Amino acid sequence: MAEKISVPVSNDFCPQTLFVYGTGCEDGRPDFGLFCWFSYLWDGELGVMMCIGDEKQTKDNIRKNRYFSANLVTEKLLPLADYFGNADGRNPEKVGGDIAVEKGPETGVPILRDSPVVFELEAVRSFPLKEGEVFFCKIRNVLMDRNLTDASVPVEKRIGAIAPVSTTCETYFSWNGKNLGGWGEPAHSMK
Repeated sequence: MAEKISVPVSNDFCPQTLFVYGTGCEDGRPDFGLFCWFSYLWDGELGVMMCIGDEKQTKDNIRKNRYFSANLVTEKLLPLADYFGNADGRNPEKVGGDIAVEKGPETGVPILRDSPVVFELEAVRSFPLKEGEVFFCKIRNVLMDRNLTDASVPVEKRIGAIAPVSTTCETYFSWNGKNLGGWGEPAHSMK
């Protein structure tokens, strides 16, 4: 067994799945932000807990509207997701152009058409922290690409086909561990 040593507090080498949260702004335009502090909870039913640090448009919208989407980030979506994570949400031109956005059928929140798994969520409770806020959410709907529901296909093939992205050490990684670039890099490939 390898020797363990104490290091500065971090979550390095503990990969986290990435999600793009979709919210609606007061003026009706969609806003999207990239987040990874997302996990699940049980309170009589499956739910979600997530944390957003600092003040940002996405957090303001969740506080005001309670409803939002969590869109799974895949390798295909990574450049757009990275852009959403690095562009100012208060800029009305952040979401524009030919981004494929739809409304969630259950809650009407903005969702990314190209995400293979989307949660429509309702923030039912929150807990403010010194520089962040933890939200406890009920899952109001799960949207999933039909091909992911085919139980005759092994789960490793289905998850490999959608290629979800995780992050650790300020780096994006593919499902199989390939380095996909540092935070802020994939967005440069967008046209």
